[in-house]
Amino acid sequence: MPLSKELETVLKKIRARAAEVRHSLDEDRLSYERIVQDYALAQDTAQEPVGAGGVPALWFTAPNANRDRVVLYFHGGGYVIGSNRTHAGMMSYLSRSAQARVLGVDYRLAPENPFPAQVEDAVTSYRWLLSQGYEPGNIALAGDSAGGGLTVSTLVSLRYLADPLPAAGVCISPWVDLEATGKTYETNAEVDPSVSRDRTLNLAKVVLAGKNPAAPLASPIHADLTGLPPLLVQVGAIEVLVDDSNMLVARAKAASVQVELELWDGMPHVWHQHAPFLPEALQAIESIGAFVKKHVS
Repeated sequence: MPLSKELETVLKKIRARAAEVRHSLDEDRLSYERIVQDYALAQDTAQEPVGAGGVPALWFTAPNANRDRVVLYFHGGGYVIGSNRTHAGMMSYLSRSAQARVLGVDYRLAPENPFPAQVEDAVTSYRWLLSQGYEPGNIALAGDSAGGGLTVSTLVSLRYLADPLPAAGVCISPWVDLEATGKTYETNAEVDPSVSRDRTLNLAKVVLAGKNPAAPLASPIHADLTGLPPLLVQVGAIEVLVDDSNMLVARAKAASVQVELELWDGMPHVWHQHAPFLPEALQAIESIGAFVKKHVS
């Protein structure tokens, strides 16, 4: 099937960034921001910075948002790059589709703050929501790539700490195996324009700073997922991370967790970031919204 003009444009942008020569981490972070700088937020979405228990965060509130329903969102970027700026567009559209306020979390990044600083900030931000009067049943956790893995690790941490769990979790193109063992690292190597085994393994070294990559909170495919709330997993069919999603779903099912897997034909890693330019990005976000509204009060 021929690619749409929109998808061709998106893939071209992704390949161009992958081919850039970047000499520093600061340049890498700025390069990631540039890939989405032309995308507008959903119309009339309000933004409000807040300190979520000491963790910098940003509220996104669409006009139709139920102010009692919250999606706590963890951006992707390998735990090294990314921010609320790189994910503002998709979070604004998620607020509209889920009819919820979205709280984007700027958790600490590596190498300045290696694992498990990211999990600590995620737990802190969730506990802050509870302290503000939000009920667990009114909250969903969500994230993409590393943030998708962080979503699962946070749920596991909350269960271990005996905190009340949120109503649902959403994992977009999740990175949940820091050892990169999936076979799709090989089978999709030629078609994935942005992610590779070498890149993920290098990122894992930076993030872990010598810690065990198979630790359950680092690679939650090794965690006990018993008791977690319903999960939605979305992944693009051309991603090398497809098997990360497959392993996560298998692990969840083995633990009797209600889980849904959506495999999106032809889509690259976290295609949602290209809303509203890419129709499939909006469609995937609408599917997430429906899932949130189904499970979150």
